[in-house]
Amino acid sequence: MSEFREAVVDLGAVAANVAHLRAVIGAPHFMAVVKANAYGHGAVPVARTALAAGADWLGVADLTEAHALRDAGIEAPLLAWLHGPDTDFAPAIARDIDLGVSSARQLRAIADAAGRLGRVANVHLKLDTGLSRNGLNGPDWAEVFALAAGFERDRLVHVRGIFSHLSNASPAADDEAVARFGSGLDLAAAAGLAPELAHLASTAAALRLPAARFSMVRIGIGLYGLSPFDDATPRELGLAPAMTLRASVAAVRRVPAGAGVSYDYLWRAPEDGNLALVPLGYADGVPRAASGSARVSINGQGYPIVGRIAMDQFVVSVGQDSVEVGDEVVLFGDPDARPVPFRSRGTGIPATLDRKGTGADEWEPVPSAADWADAAGTINYEIVTRIGHRVPRSYRNEEPAG
Repeated sequence: MSEFREAVVDLGAVAANVAHLRAVIGAPHFMAVVKANAYGHGAVPVARTALAAGADWLGVADLTEAHALRDAGIEAPLLAWLHGPDTDFAPAIARDIDLGVSSARQLRAIADAAGRLGRVANVHLKLDTGLSRNGLNGPDWAEVFALAAGFERDRLVHVRGIFSHLSNASPAADDEAVARFGSGLDLAAAAGLAPELAHLASTAAALRLPAARFSMVRIGIGLYGLSPFDDATPRELGLAPAMTLRASVAAVRRVPAGAGVSYDYLWRAPEDGNLALVPLGYADGVPRAASGSARVSINGQGYPIVGRIAMDQFVVSVGQDSVEVGDEVVLFGDPDARPVPFRSRGTGIPATLDRKGTGADEWEPVPSAADWADAAGTINYEIVTRIGHRVPRSYRNEEPAG
């Protein structure tokens, strides 16, 4: 491999995930959520791929993310829903960015900006249906619906959508939120609002709670081929993980029994053995909390991380096996994908034949993002999203089929 460290993103997998989810879910509209740099995968290439594969909306958290997509020439319908208290909405309105509204104050600020521009702002009113985060508080719904209807009559805003978000706390909690959302839609209609879009479900509810699909679903984690569930793997959901995080072995050394490794000597070698140094650390998004518990794949074999994960590097114990500087290390990827042969430095032969001589069937699956999440005590969303800017992204299959 040419990169010291890199995250390889398979856009073909993204396209396949969109097509599969769109077919399975069947909602009229499909929003691809590309906030947080597309969960670490790269917002612009993922957005283009998702749109080409059948998504008809894009979603981001804030207007900085939205403007970056417009700057890249992406003109698809686009919603941003999290705003600071003094946001100037005029630039977003001028660029046809739909705005999520979580308070009467925001709605008034949007209407004021639209009036100054002489344009109509498209808004989506967000209802708090039990998550207790941003969104219109229940007692304020009637007031804000009436305010929005007035702004519509004045041709300052158009309420294109009403939306909310589920807690995934339990089936009962989500059912209650769906019912509350339905009540909000009824109240909005009574106020004279007729939004084209109602959206509540993210990936989890879109797959398992048909009542939450309404006219649009917002697909985030599923877009990237990861499962939102503890009881189902990506493969069982028909998804393919899109990101592989990998690096090259930077150094190799043999240490005697009792040698301490990395800060605090959390691990000492139980016997003479070989160690490999990997040039990724918590500055790159590798969770320090996974020290001593995560595993990586080198030359198709799984090995444990030993000692503390440091800012720029960590150490892997390979026991009595032989590895070389430049060998590929895969932190996580798609465990169901067959290994792709690469040439191990110094041998001149494909690495698939370099270990045991019997080819890819002898290789162990690479760890998944979920494996790393378990090791760090977190969720797969965080594992991919936290991969830092120091890790270059490279892209495969940039022209999705179809």
